[in-house]
Amino acid sequence: MEKYLQIGKIVNTHGFRGDIKMQTWSDSPEVVTKLKVLYRNVNSQFVPMKVKKSSVHKGMALIKFESIDDFDSANNLREEIMYADRDNISKGSDSYFIADLIGLDIIDADSGKVYGKLKEVMQYGIHDIYSVGTEKGEVLIPAVSEFVKKISVEEGIFIKPIEGMFDEV
Repeated sequence: MEKYLQIGKIVNTHGFRGDIKMQTWSDSPEVVTKLKVLYRNVNSQFVPMKVKKSSVHKGMALIKFESIDDFDSANNLREEIMYADRDNISKGSDSYFIADLIGLDIIDADSGKVYGKLKEVMQYGIHDIYSVGTEKGEVLIPAVSEFVKKISVEEGIFIKPIEGMFDEV
């Protein structure tokens, strides 16, 4: 498992004092605003950036780093992917990091048949969509309890598909 996880992308500046606006890639922006340190990947080295203050505004995280004090410095971070140390992210017992789910087998909860592997988790609206790569192509599965019965990072994702879900791919 990766130590550093992508947590979001800096999309803009906020004001003229070096604050940035970040699109977060987590359950909620509050997850990111609780972190005291974020990381930049600079030539495959994770460089820590201490958070001076943070808040949520219109679904985005607003962050002021200790080392960024002006508009130009903040603007230079635009489009930068930010990372968090997995040990610093608090999550519930029923929560998973998307990075840990990618590549897991998608398994029929009743028969044990392996349909394919999880390729991507798309986050649209009220629930996620799992993109499953099969031998015949891609299948999209809503990540809701009607379909997803069990998730185990050791075993795979156990589902209960509806009839025909994997037939016409």
